[in-house]
Amino acid sequence: MNFKKTIGFSALAIALLLGAYSCKSKEKIASEVKTNSEVGTILENMPCESAGKSDKKFFRAFSMATSSDLSLSKEKALLLAKQRLVTLIQSNTKSVTDRYVNERELTSASEFEQKFENLTREVADETISNIVVACEKSSVLPDKKYRSFVAIEVEKEELLNSMNDKISNNAKLQMDYDKQKYEEIFNQEMEKLAEEKGYK
Repeated sequence: MNFKKTIGFSALAIALLLGAYSCKSKEKIASEVKTNSEVGTILENMPCESAGKSDKKFFRAFSMATSSDLSLSKEKALLLAKQRLVTLIQSNTKSVTDRYVNERELTSASEFEQKFENLTREVADETISNIVVACEKSSVLPDKKYRSFVAIEVEKEELLNSMNDKISNNAKLQMDYDKQKYEEIFNQEMEKLAEEKGYK
């Protein structure tokens, strides 16, 4: 009888130990899952980010890049920012042109749009060579790599002046071009862009 009691007690003790171990194992696994699901520290306010937001007077773009070489990280960040700026300018001017064509009710609308988009691409590419670096910062990461941040800008007026110069040399575009009307729509689109970005 005593032998049976001893066996029963031992079995109960083992069951309790296994249960406790099982709970600890589950806690450990849960803890590991939580740790493994983390992807690193989130940068809420990145250097130069606010300086790369467009407003009603400037087209702006922000970017960052990482490299084991400091100069290369800066070059990569600048190249990415330029690409983003060109895309932003082209997107904005396309919206302006679409509105202009619709409001003016041009007979040769598709031809005008095509020529204007080609002109816009030329102007955007040329404007990039005159960009201003509004902010530039770099940091060293724990793995000894460099991370560079950059914000660039180009003035709206500079872009408009370049477009007006090119249009003045194109007799066909000039026929359908109302400078005052186009600039009015352009300014409205810039206001809209500034509101979207939270800037005035």
